[in-house]
Amino acid sequence: MTQHHEEEAIDKAYDAHLMRRLLRYLLPYKLQVIASMAIIGIASLLQVSSPYLTKIGIDNYIANRDLAGLNTVVLIYLAIIVCSFALGYLQTYIMQLTGQRIMFDLRLQIFTHLQTLPLSFFDRNPVGRLMTRVTTDVDVLNELFTTGVVTLLGDLLALLGIVAILFVLNAKLALVAFSVVPLLFLITVAFKIKARDSYRRVRTAIARINAFLQEQISGMSIVQLFSHEERSFRRFEAINRVHLKANLDSVMAYSLFYPAVEIVSALAIALMIWYGGGQVLQKELTFGALVAFIQYSEKFFRPIADLSEKYNILQSAMASSERIFKLLDTPVDIRQPERPLRLSEIRGEIEFRNVWFAYGKVESKPAANREASGSDGRRTEWDWVLRDVSFRVQPGESIAIVGHTGAGKTTLTSLLMRFYDVQRGQILLDGHDIRQLDLRQLRNAFGFVLQDVFLFSGSIASNIRLGTPWITEEAIYRAAQDVNLDEFLEGLGNGLSEEVKERGSTLSTGQKQLIAFARALAHDPRNLILDEATSSVDTDTELKIRDAIARLMKGRTSIIIAHRLSTIQNASKILVMHKGQVREVGSHQELLAKRGIYYKLYQLQYKDQVLRV
Repeated sequence: MTQHHEEEAIDKAYDAHLMRRLLRYLLPYKLQVIASMAIIGIASLLQVSSPYLTKIGIDNYIANRDLAGLNTVVLIYLAIIVCSFALGYLQTYIMQLTGQRIMFDLRLQIFTHLQTLPLSFFDRNPVGRLMTRVTTDVDVLNELFTTGVVTLLGDLLALLGIVAILFVLNAKLALVAFSVVPLLFLITVAFKIKARDSYRRVRTAIARINAFLQEQISGMSIVQLFSHEERSFRRFEAINRVHLKANLDSVMAYSLFYPAVEIVSALAIALMIWYGGGQVLQKELTFGALVAFIQYSEKFFRPIADLSEKYNILQSAMASSERIFKLLDTPVDIRQPERPLRLSEIRGEIEFRNVWFAYGKVESKPAANREASGSDGRRTEWDWVLRDVSFRVQPGESIAIVGHTGAGKTTLTSLLMRFYDVQRGQILLDGHDIRQLDLRQLRNAFGFVLQDVFLFSGSIASNIRLGTPWITEEAIYRAAQDVNLDEFLEGLGNGLSEEVKERGSTLSTGQKQLIAFARALAHDPRNLILDEATSSVDTDTELKIRDAIARLMKGRTSIIIAHRLSTIQNASKILVMHKGQVREVGSHQELLAKRGIYYKLYQLQYKDQVLRV
């Protein structure tokens, strides 16, 4: 349920601080905005002038049977209609174009910020929510910029103009016409309360539908495997019904509001006919002025009815902007140093020096031997994943890291890449703290092959190159050959140009890992990290790529994380991790001779192999 709290926190229809931040996006397009506002002003002037032309036509020409003068008024009236159409088209085009450009700028800003955020942020935030920020929430802001801010200004100008003209024409009749405004105000307030409640529920229901769909579609194989279709359907039906109920309440609010405004408008017209008609009979008001009053009244109540839609747009924009700015205000913990150090040559010496690391803090009972803070019998302490880890890898040396699940093996490589920063200690590359190094150079110095290979939509070749401009087609083909990927490519119609579906859904796990090995080879890194890189590869495929791995590791500093102890027996050094600490260090034979943790791991794995046989 915590995923939906952001969607539920919609209490304000207007927030001045948020609006000021939103209006900053209009600054690069201030000329277009000024032009649009000028057009709106002229259009508003034309809008309030047409009823007055009606008054002139009736009183000055129809009453006097002056056909020539009436024709002139009609032509002016038609010219006003044509000009209003042209100005409306021009204003709409300018603001729609401006809105699209603002959306383009805002999406680029959000995506750029997402790329700079640390992995810890993505650990906490679902992908579906982040996609909503870039797509749906930005679209909502487009409505505000194109049909909200400037159009609302036009409505206000028109309303002020109408009020001024009505009081100039006849103050008493104007007061009669506006006597229904308090009733209109009460109706609008009631609608606002009802619409805000239903809108909040709709947004919450949509958030739950999106979250449920993302989870169910991603895990559809498990749903079908365990025959949970009926249960999933019932859960979705319940969530969808809440969404339906919220929308129906919103429809009810609108279906009552619009007729209520029409009734108030009709009541105002009836009062004007009753009081104004009496003034006409008493020669205190001309018939043309009464007709103009009725036309002005219609023009007065129409934008008020439209304000309900503007209110909905404004409320949506405030909610969306709050979520977008919350994302944009998320601090970037892993930053490029102010004066990044670029190494002229990377030798590949890696050192972990007294490294302590935790993904976050947890509340626990007070403990004398823990660093903690807090009160009321509860203390906040670091949930240490690594504890005082120290080791060194010489240039060109290959080390292996083994240990039980959760021992902190993968965390070591994540820290080395600066996906996270350590709380204590240092990690050094060629004697320099990696927090002082150029972040791009640091990460480019490592080739990474993971257990869970991620492939992008495109071709096999593009997934090997990953946009690196200096990797040639020949280098891609040679890398594919070195990992024996060419045997797989021969069975494809398009070879390296074969299309890869989303996340490589049409490829086997082994094939995806072969592509990952080819990717690492093609980039020719100075250092290599293999994180369970052969755990999902069958024995035949593993034998095919062992020689390629040996060639890839030759002359490179290599860190190998593996559960299969058979794959790391030839490593220069083996580190045994246990509960976040380095407990044993040595070669394969040395560690077996110690009969410690490594020996037990080896015995357990050997026992499993015997049982499988």
